[in-house]
Amino acid sequence: MAAAFSYPTAILSALLMIVVFYWLLALIGLVDFETGGGVDLDIDADPDLHVDGDATDISVLASYMVALGLNGVPFSVVVSLLVLISWTVSCLLAEWLLPWMPITPIRYAIGTGVLLVSIGFAILLTARIVRPMRKLFVSHSAISNASIVGQTCKVVTGSVSETFGRAEVATQGTPLNIRVWARTPNLLCKGSSARIVDYEEGSGRYEITAES
Repeated sequence: MAAAFSYPTAILSALLMIVVFYWLLALIGLVDFETGGGVDLDIDADPDLHVDGDATDISVLASYMVALGLNGVPFSVVVSLLVLISWTVSCLLAEWLLPWMPITPIRYAIGTGVLLVSIGFAILLTARIVRPMRKLFVSHSAISNASIVGQTCKVVTGSVSETFGRAEVATQGTPLNIRVWARTPNLLCKGSSARIVDYEEGSGRYEITAES
């Protein structure tokens, strides 16, 4: 505990608590882990993505992530792995090295080095971990967007509002996981059956209504 809540690991401990809180929200369906954590940094992503922030900043961030081999999986997954790995390495190094540094200025200098080494190691290890994970997040584009309007789907998030929601559409192969929205108030929840009534070209979302 002393190592986790002292410099430099305390910085990563704060980030780790944010990550844990985020995944708790994802677990109960309040956020979508594929889109809620930021932008999809796949190199083949649509350049006209509708996201908050400056498009140039997003492009630069995406290029760095691709260069480091961290693309192809949701941004939230990448950040979670980076924080967890760097926190673990930093905590262990702080436990082993800092007690040998009795002088405070030296402890802070070594602590800063520990932080940088931990982040660097986390980037290398995360790049190796996400490599086999990319096939789990392949975008299926063989079916046109408009062709599934009128079909039924199953809600996979805890609720569906005018700004948030995801659902699955059954196909002959792997079910399609799509972004959806519905007019509120509604009774849609995880497991609800709904019908796709429209597709928004600009946002890439489908409007759904509960099946009567």
